[in-house]
Amino acid sequence: MLLPLATDVDDIRIVFEESSLTTLKIVIGAILFGIALDTRLEDFVAAARRPFAIAVGVLVQFIALPAITFVLTLVLDLRGSVALGLILVACCPPGNVSNILTHRAGGDVALSVSMTAVSNVLAIFLMPLNVAFWGNLHPTGQDVLEDISLSATDMLVEVGLVIGVPFVAGIAIARLWPRIAAAGHRVIGPISYLALAGIIVIGVANNWDIFVDYIGVVLVAVFLHDALALLLGYGVGRAARLPAGSVRAMTFEVGIRNAGLGLLLVFTYFDGLGGMALVAAWWGIWDIIAGLTLAVAWRRVRGAAPVGVAA
Repeated sequence: MLLPLATDVDDIRIVFEESSLTTLKIVIGAILFGIALDTRLEDFVAAARRPFAIAVGVLVQFIALPAITFVLTLVLDLRGSVALGLILVACCPPGNVSNILTHRAGGDVALSVSMTAVSNVLAIFLMPLNVAFWGNLHPTGQDVLEDISLSATDMLVEVGLVIGVPFVAGIAIARLWPRIAAAGHRVIGPISYLALAGIIVIGVANNWDIFVDYIGVVLVAVFLHDALALLLGYGVGRAARLPAGSVRAMTFEVGIRNAGLGLLLVFTYFDGLGGMALVAAWWGIWDIIAGLTLAVAWRRVRGAAPVGVAA
């Protein structure tokens, strides 16, 4: 159960009971396990055969997006906890929602799956470094981090356990028992995302007063941040002269982040800092709404291309 502890957005602490935090870890692990069940070693081989597109996607996700997010927080003059929330989400890897949206948009699913696999592996090492770097560089976020004493090494271990262990286990099962993996992916993926949605909904309901009082602080910031992330993926895909289907894949791989992982880290390493929790929770909701809207619009566009084929 979530319990509010203060009044200012930078002072609010939303606390998870130990059992609830354990449940959240299991759910996030299940999401990554579900992604891995749909990942084959051949996906990494396929990624190696498309080094340019993968390299562009990785650079945009782990360098350009956090940097642009940092600039956005300065332009909007955001409070420390809200700024850190956006930075944390920007540093998260994509989830397999990006694969689903790419498919629905008529995009290059093979590229999307390959990028998701590569990005989640790299996130084990790059995410903690990114959060520590940009957070400590931020003028208001730096003060918050000093109070929390964030350790990139500790976060590396946590992210490694949450992403690495389920990912390796899922890929191993997919390799040894592909039929079981295929059946498991169809069940575990939807159930784990529904469970995460349930945790977010319950959290918002238990802290409704705080959500109503402070959602205005994050509403515009999350809207602009999400729009910038999607536009960044689209713009880079077009600038790199990728086929239309690949541009759609790039858009969702950059624009869709695993905010659930961010939410877990907020409660594990940031003491449930209110502004960060609000950003991660609302990002997880709005991200899917915006992504699905774009995917449906793309699908209805006359020039929507088949998977991997230029329009």
